Amino acid sequence: MNLRQKITEDMKSAMRAGDVKRRDAIRLLQAALKQKEVDERVELDDVAVITVIEKMLKQRRDSITQYEAAERQDLADIEKFEVEVLQVYMPKALSDVELDAVITEAIASIGESGSLKIGEIMALLKPKLAGKADMGKVSQFVKEKIS
Repeated sequence: MNLRQKITEDMKSAMRAGDVKRRDAIRLLQAALKQKEVDERVELDDVAVITVIEKMLKQRRDSITQYEAAERQDLADIEKFEVEVLQVYMPKALSDVELDAVITEAIASIGESGSLKIGEIMALLKPKLAGKADMGKVSQFVKEKIS
């Protein structure tokens, strides 16, 4: 079962259970996925679905910060619940040790350390780490490794 099918099945389960909050959160995800498919005229694979979910998670986290700054805890709680629902569909995050091993392997595959470019390494790592690591953190680790 691919990720898109799992999302659809979870939507059906939430509807059967009468879980309105979960149903609404999953509907937001399905709408974002459908919009991406319509805009790009393609059917999304699991990697593309994860990319959409990552974007939605980032938006929710930004909203939580803004709502809490504005002392709107009611809205922040809604966003936090949506983050919990979206997080279910993300792959297991890599530990720092696993992340270090993947980065070391990527640096070794590119070649001599004197000619390393962060952009080349990040381009190699991005598809491997999609949804499994925060790319900002990965970039920081890469800079530490090559300097």
